[in-house]
Amino acid sequence: MARNRTGSTRSRVIGAGAIGLAVVVLVAASAVSVVADKTTPARLVDGSVEVVAEPGVPDSVLVSRTVFASSSTAVVVAQAANASDVRAAADLARAKRVPVFVLAESTAPAVSTELRRLGVTQAVRIGAATAPVDVPETTDTDLPGDAVSTGSGTLVLLADSGSDTVAAVATAEAGAAEVISMPVADPRSSGEALARMRAKPAMPVRAIGANFGTVEQFKQQLNLARNVQELPGGGQLMFPSRRVVALYGSPGAPELGPLGRQSIPDSIKKAKALAAKYQKFSPVPVVPGFEIIVTVASAEPGPGGNYTSALDVEKIRPWVDAAGKAGVYVTLDLQPGRMNFLKQAKMYRDLLLEPHVGLALDPEWRLKPNQVHLTQIGSVAPAEVNQVSTWLADIVASQNLPQKALVLHQFDADMLGDRSKIDTRRPELSFVIHADGHGVPSVKMETYRRIVAGIPPRTWLGWKNFYTEDKPMFSPRKTMAVDPVPYFISYQ
Repeated sequence: MARNRTGSTRSRVIGAGAIGLAVVVLVAASAVSVVADKTTPARLVDGSVEVVAEPGVPDSVLVSRTVFASSSTAVVVAQAANASDVRAAADLARAKRVPVFVLAESTAPAVSTELRRLGVTQAVRIGAATAPVDVPETTDTDLPGDAVSTGSGTLVLLADSGSDTVAAVATAEAGAAEVISMPVADPRSSGEALARMRAKPAMPVRAIGANFGTVEQFKQQLNLARNVQELPGGGQLMFPSRRVVALYGSPGAPELGPLGRQSIPDSIKKAKALAAKYQKFSPVPVVPGFEIIVTVASAEPGPGGNYTSALDVEKIRPWVDAAGKAGVYVTLDLQPGRMNFLKQAKMYRDLLLEPHVGLALDPEWRLKPNQVHLTQIGSVAPAEVNQVSTWLADIVASQNLPQKALVLHQFDADMLGDRSKIDTRRPELSFVIHADGHGVPSVKMETYRRIVAGIPPRTWLGWKNFYTEDKPMFSPRKTMAVDPVPYFISYQ
């Protein structure tokens, strides 16, 4: 109904580092080939935890320090090298089982120090000349690669620092490592990482990069990762670990959207088919979703004169239960009329206790005492949004639940008031500003640009496609070409 309107534990922190994507590395039990006159280092203490970071030192160097004791050879490639040369350098490092470094003027001192520590006698250069280092360079790729691994049986979380990522991953793999890529530097963001940590809880853990926070913060993340239920698509963080593509509507009310036009099994089938159309355009898993309007704005005052009609929890529960079994994420949408958002949200607390259920607030249908629907456009004060977010975040924390989506619909500037006053700091929630504009493409994009401008920090973007009111409706390809790319996409 929207109108023109998105274990023993030894721990320490070393320095500081870069922020970015994350990669989990499980170092295999077998060491790389060992130089005859060197001794294989002792295994790290079981259950020990460290955050390894140092200003100005690239992640590939930090990983090399963690994974290798020595190496007679290393591979280097210029930071300005093309993608093909970077891949070739990484492949050579894996084949020779030696570290690889991406070189720039700013990182050459740190790399030179690491080459000396490793005992490198020659660096194999791939591609164009690199920044100078303190060992001879050669283009001979047939040099032997003798190295000693230091990370047998260690779990390493690698924080991506940009172009250095390929080298850091290859360095880990060269040390006989199993690499798991994650979208953020948080162990909760990867289902595969969670499975490995649960399977081997005593494994030593090394996190590379200051974005993992303090050791205590990181240990809290590890504890949650090992004990909290997962979301559809794996992991415990909503975004950017996944993208949700959802059917919008209310059961038994076809006029409100496609969700109400078919049975539960058919709705699941339709949502999955829709999500599948997006997967080839999305670098992260696309999860099917239901956005269920559980309190529906009404033209008549109704019981209590609140201009809203609330669906019984037991009417919604079969949809929520079936969705959970099918891997569908559910968002409960509130159109509160003259009621308070928090009061309505509390009506559905039992459903919100489910790990795959989030909440959406639609301010268009939040009326002031003398307003009526379709005559005035509703709005909500940031303070009321903060009341809801605090209540919902407290539930997540107290009930040991994975992160929940809190979707805030908007197409008009006044609908959310001064958005800078919306508190998005609670890590238990993933905040989404959902752009609900419709019409011709130019109008939709203009609405989106207005919504994006000044968006609060730690907030993701949502987008709605209308089957009948968009002329024409954006295709999955075109929707994914929107900048910034939305992470929560619904269909009405």
